[in-house]
Amino acid sequence: MRTPAFFIICLVVAALVFGAAVAVGNDYVYFAGYVVLQYVVLSTAWNILGGYCGYVNFGTAAFFALGAYSSVAIYKLGTDNDFFQMPIPVLILIGGAVAGIVGFGMGYLTLRLRGAFFAIASLALAVVLQTLVVNWDFVGGSRGAYILRPESVPIVGSYIKYLFLIMLLLSVVALTVARLIEHSRLGYGFATIRDDELAAEASGVPTLKLKLIATTISGALMGMAGAPFPYYIGYLQPDSTFGLDYAVNSIAMPLIGGTTSWVGPLIGAILLGSLQQIATVTISSAVNLLVVGVILVAFVILAPNGIVGLFHHYWQHKPDDIVGRRKIEADAKGSVP
Repeated sequence: MRTPAFFIICLVVAALVFGAAVAVGNDYVYFAGYVVLQYVVLSTAWNILGGYCGYVNFGTAAFFALGAYSSVAIYKLGTDNDFFQMPIPVLILIGGAVAGIVGFGMGYLTLRLRGAFFAIASLALAVVLQTLVVNWDFVGGSRGAYILRPESVPIVGSYIKYLFLIMLLLSVVALTVARLIEHSRLGYGFATIRDDELAAEASGVPTLKLKLIATTISGALMGMAGAPFPYYIGYLQPDSTFGLDYAVNSIAMPLIGGTTSWVGPLIGAILLGSLQQIATVTISSAVNLLVVGVILVAFVILAPNGIVGLFHHYWQHKPDDIVGRRKIEADAKGSVP
């Protein structure tokens, strides 16, 4: 399937999802759905570097916060100087550009490290950025910042419905980008890095260039996911964006769904995100990470390659089992006089 056709199919599915949410007629569906879709984008973005290239990134919260605080800075600038407030799609592009530039810079400085050393360096980026934000009074610092959003948007209706629609379209874009990368020469280059980087370098693959592209795209998508967040939450403080939830979920969701395909993060995000929202309503939001931990341990034991890997293993061996059974049945029939 070509990418334009895939994009159109995703748009059709997104339209059906939005229609189903409207048919339910409950605003909580938009609140919960926004969070799940946000994790779809974050896990897909993480998988571009962590799954396709094999570089584990613990800095998801840093890129997410860059997008969020870019929106806050622009909102403050517009409020203090009576400028025109920029619409959410423009803020998403700006947040993606800022996070993408930082992702490129981080990659240039740290991608010569490998394994645990790169993971620690990416975590250090989140710590450094959090320290800067806490001491940046213009965006609220440690006190946080309030974002006043409109009550409704023309044509769409309530503002939370509008944010849900924006994140739904952003999910379509993220999935299309991930699939396009997976089935391109760029994706094949990422796969060589994941399988054996030293062999890839010896074969002439420009590994550093490919990794810089991966960190830039991954960081940009994470920043785009964070840009609408201040308008969703209404009050943004450092703990809201630099929380452990984003780092853990963005890693656990692709691992549970499967890291070698674009569909793995989608499955993991829908599964874990939905379970977390159900646990929040029925039990407590404090058990969210417990749910992630239990499911992650279970999948590490039962399905190390995730749900997608489990299905691939099943379908690869199923034809052999059928052929084997038919051969045994034929031999049995042939041996009967």
